[in-house]
Amino acid sequence: MGTGVRQIAIGAGDEPDWPSLGSPDVLIHLAWDGLPNYHSPHHFEKELPDQYSFLARLVKTGLPALTVTGTCFEYGMQSGALGEETICLPSNCYGFAKNTLYKKLQFLSAKHSFNLVWARLFYLYGDGQSSNSLLSQLRNAVAERKKVFDMSGGEQLRDYLPVTTVSRFLCTLATLGQDIGPINICSGKPISVRRLVETWIREYGWKIELNLGHYPYPDYEPLAFWGKTDKLSTFISIADAVQPASMEVSKAP
Repeated sequence: MGTGVRQIAIGAGDEPDWPSLGSPDVLIHLAWDGLPNYHSPHHFEKELPDQYSFLARLVKTGLPALTVTGTCFEYGMQSGALGEETICLPSNCYGFAKNTLYKKLQFLSAKHSFNLVWARLFYLYGDGQSSNSLLSQLRNAVAERKKVFDMSGGEQLRDYLPVTTVSRFLCTLATLGQDIGPINICSGKPISVRRLVETWIREYGWKIELNLGHYPYPDYEPLAFWGKTDKLSTFISIADAVQPASMEVSKAP
């Protein structure tokens, strides 16, 4: 099989099996439609059955290792430092659908042996993000020479990582050859959204003021939560991965 890009219409009913994909050693699954509308039933009515059908077909036909991106929204409206041992209590449709997919894959592993890495992503920033993301909106406002940037009060505490660091973590975990299960992909260091935005403005030398409190705080996430990195540190070299990923945002690329 060639090395070119192959497009697959998941949910169309003609998804490939493992051999027809070239019998890869591992699959990293990032596909999911319907975001950022976290409350839409689309996530469990359409995405959940389609994505599970696709992954289950691959596993049943021989896929030995699977890495799937989950979400911190699986934890629901729980505040503070959240670890993999925290009981998942998803409160929006997206988090519920992702958590259900994980449970279905757990049951599947009882009959079909495969290594599963369930990577619970927290917050990302960097090139290639949706135009609705925080950094993209800020960049667009600067490019349009706006004098102010409308945002919420900015006091939310969140856990952010550069997308390049997240990509490195995912590739490392996917190729370890271990059945890791759920694992937080995060920095372990909470930062307020206001401070994050102010850091970007300072580092890039942008001339724009913040209009704090223009938007209400989101209703699909708690005001203050971040991830624990204990399990991540077990599987990733502290010197080569965890420390750079956990450094201050102002030092990030």
